[in-house]
Amino acid sequence: MNNCVGIINLDENEKRMDELVRNRPLASVPIAAKYRIVDFILSNMTNSGIDCIGIFTKNKSRSLMDHLTNGRPWDLHRKKDGLKVFNFGDEEPFVNDVDNFYDNIEFIKNSRKDYVLLAPSYMICNIDYRDVLMHHIKNKNDITVIYKDVSNANKSFLGCDVVNVDEGKVKSVGKNVGEDNLASISMEMYIMPTYLFIDIVNECVKRGSYKKIKSFIHDNLDRLNVGAYRFNGYLSCINSLTSYYYTNMDLLKRKVSKELFYNGGTIYTKTKDEAPTRYTRDSKVTNSIIANGCYIEGEVRNSIISRCVYVGKDVKIDGCVILQDVVIGEKAKLERIIVDKGTQILEEKNYVGSKSWPVVMKKRQYI
Repeated sequence: MNNCVGIINLDENEKRMDELVRNRPLASVPIAAKYRIVDFILSNMTNSGIDCIGIFTKNKSRSLMDHLTNGRPWDLHRKKDGLKVFNFGDEEPFVNDVDNFYDNIEFIKNSRKDYVLLAPSYMICNIDYRDVLMHHIKNKNDITVIYKDVSNANKSFLGCDVVNVDEGKVKSVGKNVGEDNLASISMEMYIMPTYLFIDIVNECVKRGSYKKIKSFIHDNLDRLNVGAYRFNGYLSCINSLTSYYYTNMDLLKRKVSKELFYNGGTIYTKTKDEAPTRYTRDSKVTNSIIANGCYIEGEVRNSIISRCVYVGKDVKIDGCVILQDVVIGEKAKLERIIVDKGTQILEEKNYVGSKSWPVVMKKRQYI
């Protein structure tokens, strides 16, 4: 797919991510102990042979830039093509991706690629876009959107787009409001010819009535030949604290982690040189993912623990997501808690979250 330019659009709905996106974009939120959310879409693109990728950010991009570096982890550190990052200009970045594309349209033109793949970062999956492009060309679509049939739409994928597909064509698009368990969820990934993408951006700016590319596509299904490609693998949409929490819990399941990290292409990330995690004689770890650099004295069950976390003696952790550089004092008890980076939890503290809404502890707090 070296004839395709990848566009990662970070104009995503992150309102329900609360404290986790206060100081960082959704794309750079940690996941699975050592990864960031953006790692999945970046790896999917590079594994599919896409070597020219542009990331269009919103704001608070410092942590994202630090993570991406020069694109080396994804083999995108190169003079020609490679990885480029574009920030919003003077426009408010909250509801507008069209202006960002328009301001940087020269990147698309200068890529000299025949096709554009437009995708968000918050759809967690392992997909080979080469199959999608072949499907797109074979069916002579103007645009091809990727979707997945799910049976848990009443609990997951809330707020996502739902496509009505008939004989491989998208007939209409709505929103998942959680009333039905069966739905065809749009993965918000679109393949189209480069000239068409440029024409759509120009028309959106000319009309002034569209702030999002996907809104234009949804409103012009009658004059665009929009085809659909069904994805059958694991999919999660991280657009809320609840979905973030349960996606991490899904990764503790052998079947899910095997599919995401091993069955398809490798998921790459920025490596950190840390010492191996040390487990004391009194520690006990069950069904958990623990990154390097930690010191574990207590009990950890069904949890995700990032780098350089200290778990004190007689601590009990169950069903938690602990981000890096967290210190948990002796005899503390945590259950269904998301602890953000750099937080210190005092000795003998007890915190329990609910199954429907996990508790989030803010970044760098002393609790």
